[in-house]
Amino acid sequence: MIIVDRELGRREEQGNPIRVGIVGAGAMGRAITLQILRSVPGMEVVAISNRTPERAREAYEAAGARDVGFAERVAEVEQSVGAGRPVVTDDPANVCAAGGIDVILEVTGAVEFAGGVVLDAIKHGKHVVTMNAELQGTVGPLLQRRADDAGVVLTDSDGDQPGVMMNLYRFVEGIGVRPVLVGNLKGLHDPYRNPTTQEGFAKARGLSANMATSFADGTKVSYEMAIVANATGLRVAQRGMYGPDAASVHEAKDLFSLDEMLEHPMADYLVGAEPAPGVFVLGHEEHPTQKALLDLYKLGDGPLYTFYRPYHLCHFEVPSTIARAALFGDATVAPDGAGPRVEVVATAKRELQPGEALDGIGWYMTYGLCENTRTARAEDLLPMGVAEGCTLTRTVAKDQVLTYADVEVPPGRLTDALLAQQRKEFNNGDGP
Repeated sequence: MIIVDRELGRREEQGNPIRVGIVGAGAMGRAITLQILRSVPGMEVVAISNRTPERAREAYEAAGARDVGFAERVAEVEQSVGAGRPVVTDDPANVCAAGGIDVILEVTGAVEFAGGVVLDAIKHGKHVVTMNAELQGTVGPLLQRRADDAGVVLTDSDGDQPGVMMNLYRFVEGIGVRPVLVGNLKGLHDPYRNPTTQEGFAKARGLSANMATSFADGTKVSYEMAIVANATGLRVAQRGMYGPDAASVHEAKDLFSLDEMLEHPMADYLVGAEPAPGVFVLGHEEHPTQKALLDLYKLGDGPLYTFYRPYHLCHFEVPSTIARAALFGDATVAPDGAGPRVEVVATAKRELQPGEALDGIGWYMTYGLCENTRTARAEDLLPMGVAEGCTLTRTVAKDQVLTYADVEVPPGRLTDALLAQQRKEFNNGDGP
């Protein structure tokens, strides 16, 4: 928040706040609304779209807003924004097209729906912030190219692990230390978890059971690391990454091969390591003076050094990303423009039978694994982000990665069209 907080203060003094339209009024959308209205000067949530507008109204009211309007058309959203009256709608197109809104925050967690929202916002010249690793990890590079063409920022957000990892990566790189591994810290990894096993955990924390499952079964961490890889040029060392068990983040430098990291800097994670749920970067430094000083600063004798952040604060940190985009044109974490390096592929949680229709992310039938894009394309692997709704054409064994030959893809889906276009435009299949 350094610099950002002062600039937001100036916008508050000038009476010229950053005006945010939110798409999605689930748990995270409600929390972000509360955070901005309660704690962030120089920023306003001026409109919320949700398929059930009453949920959007509840998000406002829980944050202390009153006299919330309802809009059926773009002009009605614009009228409310101009009058300083918060407004809800059931159509995200009304928010994406409305004048007077600076940034669209997409927090639905969907892939197919969110892709359309992001494209619509870009078309109308809006900066876009997402909390949607699944979307960004599937077609993020193409959406980024569309945003670049339109002269707007598209970014995933701070607070989520990809944004926090990218901030730390930029810090390490900025002090002249070479990042050779960017890592996540997960408390649990069990690919066979499902909404039934996670029901109690989800209820206790106000989450959907499938969202909680995606945390536990490894799909979420796979998407998070794919986003970071595509922003930095990292690869994964093997399908699914290594993900070793550890008691502390400080063990990381001894759990990965230095030669492997130096040859191909990687994205990976630790399971069970404190301080979870933080993130870390392993940096490499050989200069004797720098090594001596890093040792003096209690980072060890090298040549690998562990930099870490012991927390990520989700909705508390999202306003920072919104402000960076609107004020400075800076993306917290976004594909680097060279094409996808890593994607997430669908893998069977159980034996799958012909004729079955695949359920979605965090459900009963599949989990996601990171794979380098070059390998995924060579083997025609099925991306996790398009697996839902596909029909099995043959038996797939438990823990087998699915291919396009294993399924029939439903016709007419936007995500499939975007993915095909992404593969056409980035035909190298694995960055430069």
